[in-house]
Amino acid sequence: MPTTMLHVPTADGRADAFAAFPEGGDRHPGVLMYPDGFGIRPVLREMARELAGHGYYVLVPNPFYRHGPTPVIELPEYIGEEDRPAVLARLMPLIEEHTAERARSDAEAYLRFLTTRPEVAAGPVAVTGYCIGGLLATRTAVAHPGRVAAVAAFHAPVAADGLDALAGMTARVHFGHAESDLTPKSLGELNQALDAGGVDHTSEIYPGTVHGFTMSDTDAFDPAALQHHWDRLLPLLDRALTGG
Repeated sequence: MPTTMLHVPTADGRADAFAAFPEGGDRHPGVLMYPDGFGIRPVLREMARELAGHGYYVLVPNPFYRHGPTPVIELPEYIGEEDRPAVLARLMPLIEEHTAERARSDAEAYLRFLTTRPEVAAGPVAVTGYCIGGLLATRTAVAHPGRVAAVAAFHAPVAADGLDALAGMTARVHFGHAESDLTPKSLGELNQALDAGGVDHTSEIYPGTVHGFTMSDTDAFDPAALQHHWDRLLPLLDRALTGG
């Protein structure tokens, strides 16, 4: 599986990024994958390779490039309960500085870069993300309805910009929520807003999960929920990008 590190030109500099794509020299549908707040690291590289193995060119940018290249902060190999407070204390200022305006500016740069790669097929792309990356994925889909055919977000604050902001999405959507993040009532309100906006979506709470359930290098990891994530994500991309 070919992989490479790249630099994406943006309005504020250059964002380092990881890319994975199938062998063979053919062109493949593009997927922009936003990492969680912990950033690009072995587990994200492995997830990108897994997705690329299904026939996609996957670009994983460093959203916090303004503060330096990956790794922006030093992380333990395994982020357990005892490590999380100190790690989050260092990450939260970076997350808070990454405003919606910055996110939209970066999204434009990421999509422009992704769609001009020689390995990427013409046509719309998909966007996926985890935790804060899921919010960035959602903002990208909202801002670029003609360029994003599918969006998936996992254990993510997808409604952080308000339910009304989601109504204009034209992309096919899957939101996979952690049980610890969203109440059934809040899920109902979110899904009602998506229905009212005519958004083609699935949006569900993954039973028994806590925030971060897809990440195998944290104590939030849930193997069954990770598999459920793949079971939802892959058909979504297939329908939206390959007509499957």
